[in-house]
Amino acid sequence: MTPDRLRTALRGVPDPRWLDAALRRVATDPAAIPRLFATAARTCGRGPLPGGPGWTVDEAARALLLTALPAGHAAAAEALYRHGDAAEKRAVLRALPLLPIGAECVPLLHDAIRTDDTRLVAAALGPYARHLEQPAWRQAVLKCVFTGVPLAVVDDLAGRADGELAVMLAGLAAERRAAGRSMPADAADLLDRLGARSPSTTAPEA
Repeated sequence: MTPDRLRTALRGVPDPRWLDAALRRVATDPAAIPRLFATAARTCGRGPLPGGPGWTVDEAARALLLTALPAGHAAAAEALYRHGDAAEKRAVLRALPLLPIGAECVPLLHDAIRTDDTRLVAAALGPYARHLEQPAWRQAVLKCVFTGVPLAVVDDLAGRADGELAVMLAGLAAERRAAGRSMPADAADLLDRLGARSPSTTAPEA
């Protein structure tokens, strides 16, 4: 999702003039963003974003407010995340891949993944998670399996899943079998695919 696509999807918000004015205000007065960020949901709505699967209207509006800043994107994102409610935190996480910040906000991903809020965990594993170190990324994927977060939310899962993740998933699957429980279908499918990708370790018969 790009800022242009978000802007197009937001054309039907209840008060598009408010959003236009808010974006202009943030571009010229960055100090106004905390107040506008907090009021975006009440003004723009909280429903699903048309044409933006997985996004809500308030997340899209808040992400655009962050992209409208002339500078200081990482500092603003961190402050809004640290002081925001759950919905505001999710909006920040979704906005991160749209901002010119490199890996500066990776600590926000670590924080979100540590929480018990599955919606925050899911938001943290979007495109910005490419900056997560592989061990932390594997643990986050495993947490998705533990907590029931669909693996479809994990960006680039097929590209990043590796043998170490397969070992971790296999261990979890064994624990669940011993307890009479099954793996989620998407996790079992991923484990099957990773197993098929791994080279055989069985020695050839003489």
